[in-house]
Amino acid sequence: MANVRLQRVKKSFGKIEVVHGIECEIQDGEFVVILGPSGCGKSTILRMIAGLEDITHGEIILDGKVINQLEPADRDMAMVFQNYALYPHMSVYQNMAYGLKIRRIPKGEIDRRVRQAAEILGLIEYLHRKPRELSGGQRQRVAMGRCIVREPKVFLFDEPLSNLDAKLRVQMRLEIRKLHEDLKVTSIYVTHDQIEAMTLADRLMILESGSVAQIGTPLEVYERPANLFVAGFIGSPAMNFLPARLAADGRSVHWGSYGVFPLAATPTSPRENLEVTLGIRPEHLRVVNEENSQIRLQVERVETLGADTLIYGRCPGDTTLLTILLRDIQRLGKGAVLPLCASPQNLHLFQRESGKRISP
Repeated sequence: MANVRLQRVKKSFGKIEVVHGIECEIQDGEFVVILGPSGCGKSTILRMIAGLEDITHGEIILDGKVINQLEPADRDMAMVFQNYALYPHMSVYQNMAYGLKIRRIPKGEIDRRVRQAAEILGLIEYLHRKPRELSGGQRQRVAMGRCIVREPKVFLFDEPLSNLDAKLRVQMRLEIRKLHEDLKVTSIYVTHDQIEAMTLADRLMILESGSVAQIGTPLEVYERPANLFVAGFIGSPAMNFLPARLAADGRSVHWGSYGVFPLAATPTSPRENLEVTLGIRPEHLRVVNEENSQIRLQVERVETLGADTLIYGRCPGDTTLLTILLRDIQRLGKGAVLPLCASPQNLHLFQRESGKRISP
């Protein structure tokens, strides 16, 4: 296991800076997921940690030692790529053993490590097969096995499940998490898929355009997103955002003439008539009796997912499209009006201009 620290890490391509002073410490045995949209710099950060990209500024520190100048082979890290990168002419056994062979590990030790990794990953019966004879999930297991046999200090995963279908992704998520719990090796995982991130991570590092937007546990970033970007990126379907105004006493927030929402506590730094963005997750809007409603939504479209139903609509007279997630099958027609409310503890307030969270 190992402690990894990124200290003011920057990366530029020519005059264009794409990673802006990343600061993060990953503890021994921790599983950290770097999450963000395409082009935010997450794979670049992983490649800098691995030594596949030079660092423009800052330091990457492994167990107290700066490793900026170390070659990838000397960093004691193993990387699982998106495209598996298996040798097509070699068997599963040979693919897993190859890295150890070129490092001149004794033959008996190679055999022990390969068979031990194959046992962990359920690959014993496939050791004689070639990659073309395997499914996508089995090939991804081989790629992981090739890393396990190295017994590295750190595992690096670069969107390893992107090429798999939905069912296999669920299965592989479970296997990767179990593997981490069994081996307890420090792991850094890059993905744009928030479901992967939320289910795998001990902590998330959420990136926005090459900068850290928030670092926290999955529940922390879901329940208390630091800004509008995180609030909109975490959660499926995405959070609803409403232009609103904070009341003078700080005890409620008003969405035009369409609704008033009481707050659980006075927001930080309130001031009279403060313009804010009110965030409400679709799953936190619920149907109530007319007398208890905070807003009235006119249904425009209904999507039945089986266990859940997505409802899209607008408040009469407003152009903002809202999304609601209701449990079970809901038989609603276009034009139906739903009285809705949200619990005060499920409301999120953000500064209108900066996008920063202001609710407690």
